[in-house]
Amino acid sequence: PAGTVPRRRPRRSEMGRGLVLLLLALALLAAPARAEGVAAVAEEVKIEVLHLPESCSPKSKKGDLLNAHYDGFLASDGSKFYCSRTQNEGHPKWFVLGVGQVIKGLDIAMMNMCPGEKRKVIIPPSLAYGQQGYAQGKIPPNATLIFEIELYAVNKGPRSVEAFNQIDKDSDKKLSELEISQYLKEEFARDGKKRHPSVHDEILADIFKKNDHDGDGFISAKEYNVYQHDEL
Repeated sequence: PAGTVPRRRPRRSEMGRGLVLLLLALALLAAPARAEGVAAVAEEVKIEVLHLPESCSPKSKKGDLLNAHYDGFLASDGSKFYCSRTQNEGHPKWFVLGVGQVIKGLDIAMMNMCPGEKRKVIIPPSLAYGQQGYAQGKIPPNATLIFEIELYAVNKGPRSVEAFNQIDKDSDKKLSELEISQYLKEEFARDGKKRHPSVHDEILADIFKKNDHDGDGFISAKEYNVYQHDEL
């Protein structure tokens, strides 16, 4: 999502709160997770817990929808290259954890984190921008990065059992075009933003193009659950 520190290619700007209301539906467009092998490299990210709430629950896991503020610094000279509080009128950033919407080092660093927790993390180049760096973000090649993170919310992600069951009105464990169409209409109504009618049709067509892998006109539980953090 937007507004987060991008991967090597820039992404769309900050997701507004209104778009978060649509995320359960729009996330059907998301590519499969790219965080395979995280456990094998987790020791390369250094994590220091700066503050831990007395009640630390729920803890974040892959596929959860997080809301956080974070500042990014270059380890080489301590200069700040990113501050979420100065973008999008200072609103915290929303993103899905563990699916490549932020750099891999942040996906690793923010696992098992609870609302109210603060961390300082050190991310090596191999889990950030590597040899290429990121010129647009003023990050040189082979840069080690430091982030100070404050997590505000941990919510069920867009591919949770709850989200699937909410769309699956007839409980047949597959999503029809009619069911997803109705869900989109309901989310648009909740969001309250005016959109051209073609937007609904375009999103619906794209959802099926990218998720109906066997072409049977339905999105099965297996096709839907690409984050694999819940069993459907």
